[in-house]
Amino acid sequence: MQVIDWDLAVSTGTRLVRPGPQVTREEARQAVAELRTLSREAEGHVREFTKIDAETAPQAATVVDRPGWIRANVEGFRVVLEPLTQRMTSGANRPPAIVSAVGSRITGVEVGAVLAFLATRVLGQYELFLPPDPTGREATGRLTLVAPNIVHAEREMNVNPHDFRLWVCLHEETHRVQFTGVSWLREYVRSQMTEFLLASDLDLPTLVERLRNAADTIQDVVRGGEGNLIDVIQSPQQKEILDRLTAVMTLVEGHGDYVMDAVGPSVVPSVADIRAKFAQRREGGSKLDKTIRRLLGIDLKMKQYAEGSAFVRRVVEKAGMDGFNRVWTSPNTLPTPAEISDPDAWVRRVIGTPALPG
Repeated sequence: MQVIDWDLAVSTGTRLVRPGPQVTREEARQAVAELRTLSREAEGHVREFTKIDAETAPQAATVVDRPGWIRANVEGFRVVLEPLTQRMTSGANRPPAIVSAVGSRITGVEVGAVLAFLATRVLGQYELFLPPDPTGREATGRLTLVAPNIVHAEREMNVNPHDFRLWVCLHEETHRVQFTGVSWLREYVRSQMTEFLLASDLDLPTLVERLRNAADTIQDVVRGGEGNLIDVIQSPQQKEILDRLTAVMTLVEGHGDYVMDAVGPSVVPSVADIRAKFAQRREGGSKLDKTIRRLLGIDLKMKQYAEGSAFVRRVVEKAGMDGFNRVWTSPNTLPTPAEISDPDAWVRRVIGTPALPG
């Protein structure tokens, strides 16, 4: 019994997703080969700059098209949602067969539609949650780059393709270095996500109320208001967990942006042009596109880049890279949501000396 029809999610997403930019077979082959090469090069730059050691040698990224990204994320969702699925389909929590069958198809279509939207926008990601390998051993993570989206972005912005591809790799490879070099980080994020899911209120009255609030939020956002679906469908306990998750993801995303911009000038000649045009592109889009981004919380992710990067920059200014790297000591040294906005407070708490004014 499934909570989400995953096969339907894949088929819906791959059917709805827009095709990528027009490229010749040779252009596609060249882009894939260069992205693999640049990902290895970028990982070396990132390790040297961040001083985060990873036991594995630099690896080439996995390069996919838009349907490939959708299939990979459905696999990840299945892994992430497994604890909740087991809970909802066991014992007294098991829904009636007809409810499960209809509900799983509805959610399958919804997941597929959301992934079709996102699959045209994501340049790359570090996949934390993967199904076990053929031997049954747990996978450790995978860096994925979405070639059509990278080519589309570089053409749309009219930037140097080689420079842009390396610049993107610097950000994404920072995530690989974080999660392979900090031994506890992946399991911490995973445990927080599991705790978040299992803190759901599954009784029918609460679910109906959440759906009603979600409908009101959609109407408000369409009219130009604020809000997103994530905020209205979570329980109070989930909000506490999500605050912790948001803080750590703001850190890792901001760290990626900081490293990308810090390393960029020495290895990406046109980095200033790329950064200016990319920042403008992040703010763009049609009214419908902006509405969907706000509903899905994508605008919050954009805010994470800026806040996280400012946190990292301030701490490095006051304590150096070695001082900043104490953030990776344990979950207790991660910044709180308040400290993301007040880096000096984190410096005082973790490093133990007052931050210098500046």
